[in-house]
Amino acid sequence: MESLKWFYSFFKPYKKRYIWGLFLVTVATLLSFVNPYVIGIFVDDVINAKNYYMLIYVLVGLIGSTIIKTSIRWRYLILFEQCSQDILYNMRDKVYRKFMRQDFAFFNKNRTGDLMSRQIGDMDSIRHFSATFFQYYEAIIYFVVALIMCFTVNIKIGLYMIIVLPFTLVLALFQFKHVEKCFAKIRDCFSSLNAFVQENISGNRMVRAFAKEDYEISKFNKENESYRESQIDATRVWSNYIPIFEFLSNALTVVLMFVGGKMAIEGNITTGELMVVYNYLWMLNYPLRMSGWYINDTQRFLTSLDKIHKTVKDRPNIRKPIEAVSKPDLHGDIEFKNVSYQPEDDQNFDILKNVSFSIKKGQTLGIIGATGAGKSTAVNLLCRFYDATAGEITIDGIPIKDIDIYWLRDNIGMAMQDVFLFSDTIEGNIAYGEPNCTFEKVEWAAKTAGAHDFIQKMPEGYETIVGERGVGLSGGQKQRISLARALLKEPSILILDDTTSALDMETEHMIQENLKALDKECTKILIAYRISSIMDADLILVLDKGEIVESGNHEELLAQKGYYYSVFHHQYGDFREGRI
Repeated sequence: MESLKWFYSFFKPYKKRYIWGLFLVTVATLLSFVNPYVIGIFVDDVINAKNYYMLIYVLVGLIGSTIIKTSIRWRYLILFEQCSQDILYNMRDKVYRKFMRQDFAFFNKNRTGDLMSRQIGDMDSIRHFSATFFQYYEAIIYFVVALIMCFTVNIKIGLYMIIVLPFTLVLALFQFKHVEKCFAKIRDCFSSLNAFVQENISGNRMVRAFAKEDYEISKFNKENESYRESQIDATRVWSNYIPIFEFLSNALTVVLMFVGGKMAIEGNITTGELMVVYNYLWMLNYPLRMSGWYINDTQRFLTSLDKIHKTVKDRPNIRKPIEAVSKPDLHGDIEFKNVSYQPEDDQNFDILKNVSFSIKKGQTLGIIGATGAGKSTAVNLLCRFYDATAGEITIDGIPIKDIDIYWLRDNIGMAMQDVFLFSDTIEGNIAYGEPNCTFEKVEWAAKTAGAHDFIQKMPEGYETIVGERGVGLSGGQKQRISLARALLKEPSILILDDTTSALDMETEHMIQENLKALDKECTKILIAYRISSIMDADLILVLDKGEIVESGNHEELLAQKGYYYSVFHHQYGDFREGRI
């Protein structure tokens, strides 16, 4: 019921149009009863009475009702299709917006392929139902009015025609109950297959690098087989019911032939009346024959709607404050006060433990530590991709939980560890944070990030299209484009998460000098494994198992002869303990 209420919120703006469409369906369906009635007149009053003048009126009636009915039917088919497409558009837009506002935790527990199947396959099931549900209403009108018309012709025939109705209702309930689980399994298998294909196409380079094509094909075959079996299982269910619906609908023909024929022979009804009832018979048969298919479509709609609603009803943990603080620009004073973080799926494990430090506007913070020490988690908390489970983070003295999320992130430029580039031009990727900026600004950002020279050497320069996720570029080139994208925003806080790991020492040094010469003074947070990337920082933190084990500047940390000192000598030997 909850998912149906959610669907009604999209349906409601089009309710009046649907009511108008159902009115047109009612008129067109009732006009369908004109032809059988006219045929009865044709048999009794034209053929049997040999009344040639009546023939003209009969033909005009048949042609006129057919033209009117066809015109009305064309209008409401267009109307329902337009409404269903509008509902689909609004729903898909709302769901996509919901996805874009979800936090990292949501995407950690939902596979991309599953979310894609919600937006494509499940959405189309809802669109199909929204466009064709009038057929259910049409079938009901056919059955009820045809049954009434049979009673008006002859009560005895009407009673015989209603004899199969109880059997049909019981059968429909059984089918509806049995196909529910089948369609739920089909949607699950479809999502799993979609997710598998998406992951393997995205990771095709890795598959080829390890020569695992045959292995992945065998895994795909298993997923494909599961989906096929789920479809076949559903087919087995409704194939057991649909022939029975067909049998019951055709049984009415036998009943009419026997009972109606006997009454016509005995003279209890005229031949014309028998022909009228016979033509009404298909209107009784049609709903019975289609009952199985209608049940399938309804259950498919309900299953898809339920899956979409379950995906979007989760509220993000990271939400905009009710009274959010925002101002023209952040200064960049950052303070961590006894900050700890535990992941939702493991409350017994602290990724960060009681982390405290502070840096002022324009200063540079360097963070170093072993893999899994919590370096990236610290900056993720600063950007509110996750919320700290204990302690407090402030910017300019304001707790970040009181700051407007979008304003906060708009003032932070971040080049992430996992570089993601869109299938767009190089210029488009660099200007992603400020799409309407001038080309001169894009060029400036590229030069500052050390990317301008290699971009100019590419076939179409800044207009070169990069492949999905930057396929076609080297790791160092992708890192420099990512850095340029972060710099173009001219942020108050610049975060570089291992951004220069794929660069040579000379290029890295050039970029560092460019960063020092930025026109806008910004706070910089550098996460790195190479000492050369952070040795000039005002404050360097050494993290180990989520805790700060050492802090200070380069000289102070060397003097402590701890982890930092050990890493320095592993990277540079005894070359020098001062500047490199």
